Amino acid sequence: MYSPTDAAARWRGAFVGSASGAVSIGAHALGGGAVSPDQSAVVLLIAACALVGVGVAAIRVRHGLVVLMTLLAIGQAVGHTALSLAPGHHHAPHAPAAMLAAHLIAIPAGALLIRAAEFALARAASSVRRTARALRAAPIADPRFAYATPTGVAPTPHRLLLSSGIGTRGPPRMR
Repeated sequence: MYSPTDAAARWRGAFVGSASGAVSIGAHALGGGAVSPDQSAVVLLIAACALVGVGVAAIRVRHGLVVLMTLLAIGQAVGHTALSLAPGHHHAPHAPAAMLAAHLIAIPAGALLIRAAEFALARAASSVRRTARALRAAPIADPRFAYATPTGVAPTPHRLLLSSGIGTRGPPRMR
């Protein structure tokens, strides 16, 4: 049976998985690590973040912000590890501090954005349900009165209306 919490859990899993991948790439690039689309590490990153998203979606109970930040931190750690497995992986000298700062800023910001998206999803679903309920409860017109039948004699049109559009149209006749 389908329930709204299933949809919210799936959306939460998709958000956490995609945010983990995006933040991992951003923090890795900020730290001086080279990331190009043709590397096998990016494929591993996508697979790892998809796995994180499925794992988060499996948790169907609504949790607080702390649990969501923990899930994001785990997802980003998995994503960073996937990018670090690339051959020839190296960082600039300031890399650990810049990467850590990017991850630490992205975790609460991502958790707040995901919470806001869940709230917006719940509001939209509630609005759609209310609208569908109102449309279903709307009275339906009786089909016997769906058309009008003339009951009297139609009034005759005025002479101006009759003479204004009758006749051939074109230039005046040559004499």
